[in-house]
Amino acid sequence: MTPAEQEKIELEHEAARLFMRHWERNTGVPIRHIWHNRPTKPDVSCFLDGERLDLEIAHLYGTEPEAMAILGRDLSAKTREELALMDHDRQDDRLLNALNRILAAKAQKTYKSDRVWLVIRNANSLWTKDDIEALQHRIEVPGGHPFEQIWIVADMKGDSGIVQLYP
Repeated sequence: MTPAEQEKIELEHEAARLFMRHWERNTGVPIRHIWHNRPTKPDVSCFLDGERLDLEIAHLYGTEPEAMAILGRDLSAKTREELALMDHDRQDDRLLNALNRILAAKAQKTYKSDRVWLVIRNANSLWTKDDIEALQHRIEVPGGHPFEQIWIVADMKGDSGIVQLYP
């Protein structure tokens, strides 16, 4: 396994744990024991109130240069310049576009699973739970997607909780 693949798995597991902690705290319904799956299945599996539940995990960064910066990658001078030129006054549009892009891409996938939830973890510190909730009415969840529920962990550390996007 490459270091990048290992990092991806670690990020997915951390996102799943954060989601599960908030889910259980909010609902009082036990959710336990996670393990990583092969590509034909969603990323992580667990037990929700004793029944198997699969979680597909995605991370919301914004743009590719932002993702590289958030993940601590070495940035070229050109990439640093791109970040500096971003119009931070249009954060709502950028958040909405990035989130809708993830939802559209994930809606095209199929899984060998009976129950799949999509969990998106917001990794961009410029976007908050309040921003996500304010834009909920504009989020485009494509029809025909494979997810029973769609949730977002509102910040990278999970401090501000989770927001249900679907249903």
